[in-house]
Amino acid sequence: MELIADIFLVAGAMGAGFYCYILARRLNRFNDLENGVGGAVAVLSVQVDDLTKTLAAAQQTAGHSTQSLSDLTDRAESVAKRLELMVASMHDIPASAPPAPPPSKSPLEPMFRRHDTTGVAQ
Repeated sequence: MELIADIFLVAGAMGAGFYCYILARRLNRFNDLENGVGGAVAVLSVQVDDLTKTLAAAQQTAGHSTQSLSDLTDRAESVAKRLELMVASMHDIPASAPPAPPPSKSPLEPMFRRHDTTGVAQ
């Protein structure tokens, strides 16, 4: 009876060893840095680092753009205030008189004519 129990025990241990060998091979392929999930994780990690750097650069550029836009808005508001003052001051200026009509020729002005002195009719 002990012999049968030992045979089952050895068979179970060999089965467990074979199962562990298969799992170890699968785990190595799973963690392979070129083809497996380990490679995908490594590539994704590099991409996350690149995206983090790009995001930081974009945030810095957006901050500079926001500051520049704020400065331009302040300048535009000050120019608008000056223009409003100029337009308001134009209301105080009296309207100019209409321009005088051009002088008309009076019928009393002398008229000069040339006479043909050659005697040839034209």
